[in-house]
Amino acid sequence: MSSFDRTLAHQWLDALTPLMREAGEVVMAVYASDFAVARKDDASPVTEADQKAEALILAGLRRLAPEVPVVAEEAVAAGDIPHVSDRFFLVDPLDGTKEFISRNGEFTVNIALIDGGVPVLGLVYAPAVGRLFTGALGLGAWLDDAAGHRPIHCRTVPPEGLTVVASRSHGDETALDAFLAGRRVAARTNAGSSLKLCLVAAGEADLYPRFGRTMEWDIAAGDAVLRAAGGMVSRLDDGQPLGYGKPGFENPHFVAEGAARGSPPARG
Repeated sequence: MSSFDRTLAHQWLDALTPLMREAGEVVMAVYASDFAVARKDDASPVTEADQKAEALILAGLRRLAPEVPVVAEEAVAAGDIPHVSDRFFLVDPLDGTKEFISRNGEFTVNIALIDGGVPVLGLVYAPAVGRLFTGALGLGAWLDDAAGHRPIHCRTVPPEGLTVVASRSHGDETALDAFLAGRRVAARTNAGSSLKLCLVAAGEADLYPRFGRTMEWDIAAGDAVLRAAGGMVSRLDDGQPLGYGKPGFENPHFVAEGAARGSPPARG
């Protein structure tokens, strides 16, 4: 998995799992309150949950790996943009703030490790629905929920066709219809936050195309879980795997796929 040691990956996953759950508790405490919503300079919403969870995660990452830079959403919004080397963390303390505000439960806490532009380790926690997805490239991916701890992997597209998941709050139906034209689609569904990537990783969906604006911290942890489960996130413009550490940390349009890279899509 790039230059990242697998033994260290196991150790960091073990260390970061309780930190994720603690951050989830912080988020849920705010979720249960009459919280206020502010607006950042880009007009996106932010809450006390974003800020408290990020502070907790940053402190935990400093204890775990003080030598590794951290790019975190709220810190970047405040102008704190560290110089990143080949290895750095990407943190989104509350992905799906709109879902949080609407109280539909589809929001996540996200930590990813980037090594050489590749998301090699990721944790995605959806505290409102009790699902924790983890994965490391070369080791595999796992889901912890009410049913216990178990490995997950992408599925082969079934004969009846693709299950396509799209953004609940940032969808582009016209672009999605055009992208899916000619493909055999069994079902279309919507979900919030980085859960969409994790649904593909868990074999609960097959395809997640994204045409709207996203930032690296929005998807890096879910991308790491997906790659560890056998899937891939590719740029729509050239089909290459999505890279990280880009200037400005903004992503191009992309598609997350569960089928093995290079396999033909299901078509009608």
